Amino acid sequence: MAKEFSAVELIIAKREKQELTTEQIDWLVHNYTTGVIADEQMSAMTMAILLNGMNRREIKDLTMAMIASGERLDFSSLPMPTADKHSTGGVGDKITLMVAPLVAVFGVAVPQLSGRGLGHTGGTLDKMEAIPGWQANLSNQQMLEQLRDVGAVVCAAGSGLAPADKKLYALRDVTGTVEAIPLIASSIMSKKIAEGTASLVLDVKVGSGAFMKSLDRARELAQVLTQLGADAGVKTSALLTDMSTPLGNKVGNSLEVEEAVEVLAGGGAKDLVEITVALATEMLRLSGKTDIDVASALADGRAMDKWVQMISAQGGDPKAELPKAKHEQVVYATESGILNKLDALAVGTASWRLGAGRARKEDPVQFGAGVILHAKRGDQVTKGEPLLTLFTDEENRFARALEALDGGIEIGVTAKDQAALILDRIQS
Repeated sequence: MAKEFSAVELIIAKREKQELTTEQIDWLVHNYTTGVIADEQMSAMTMAILLNGMNRREIKDLTMAMIASGERLDFSSLPMPTADKHSTGGVGDKITLMVAPLVAVFGVAVPQLSGRGLGHTGGTLDKMEAIPGWQANLSNQQMLEQLRDVGAVVCAAGSGLAPADKKLYALRDVTGTVEAIPLIASSIMSKKIAEGTASLVLDVKVGSGAFMKSLDRARELAQVLTQLGADAGVKTSALLTDMSTPLGNKVGNSLEVEEAVEVLAGGGAKDLVEITVALATEMLRLSGKTDIDVASALADGRAMDKWVQMISAQGGDPKAELPKAKHEQVVYATESGILNKLDALAVGTASWRLGAGRARKEDPVQFGAGVILHAKRGDQVTKGEPLLTLFTDEENRFARALEALDGGIEIGVTAKDQAALILDRIQS
């Protein structure tokens, strides 16, 4: 019979910087998931973990206990390898939309279980649901069939996958414990390991628009994530990528779908193409496919063909017109010079306030709301020229969006050094 513990004793142990045993962690997660341990007790535990941390074994045990709280998917019946990508969240980060069909072109299946946005970071499902008819919810059998037939699927994670994480995630959000690395790592990896992918590439964002504001913290998270993957038998690597300025030229749900389609058609912003190709190359490398000219599949239309199949398979109309916002307002350059700062958090918050994001999980989003960038960081701009266009269905949202941009835009006489797009690569 499983050993019984006391929630209070375990909270005190972690408060006093002690290690929790595997049995204690299993008991904690099981009893929190089933409602035996109250939210206020788990809140105290998450704060103790935030303040005192966990070692590698504890984080692995926490992750495995969260996986054990639900079902595990099995893709071993597929005739091709599986690879997935997970981003820690950013502004204008529509990479999933392009990377899933792109990798599928080369005979690697991509099961991309995605989420919705909260706060200033956009959610992949919100973007995809801007496409008329597209359905996020698939059964496990439908997902498997689509992977076999098309090679790529973007859908909502079923409620059966890591239910402990769902409960814990909501709690962290309201108790100021989102930033705890052991909790971020176990949250991400419990879902990804339960999902059953053979290999996983993590896009760990660094900068103002990311959870991890500093390179050191991002590197620490990437190391914990890749170690967790290795411990669970999933080939895992991480790219650390810059999120101090938005990715691409469009931020918002419909707008980001439009831009993803531009990249799949062989065009699009250079930064988007660079990160998409780098992540796709890494996913293919972990799947044993090297020396592949990934970019060629964007240029010659193969990735676009996959996109059309992928959208159509889930009831979407890839040719349909996307929702457009009712109102727009242009922000002009106040002086001439070099655009040295276009802050990701400022633009992301503006887009959120325009209606592209949500403050609470149950809030609806405006598909047409968002921001188009007419200049990128490092560009020469002229006084009076458009810098940004803001879009919303409700004109009263413009004032708060403009407030968010205060201090987020800087134009200078000389160019400042800019961070590289890809800052590091980490493999356990």
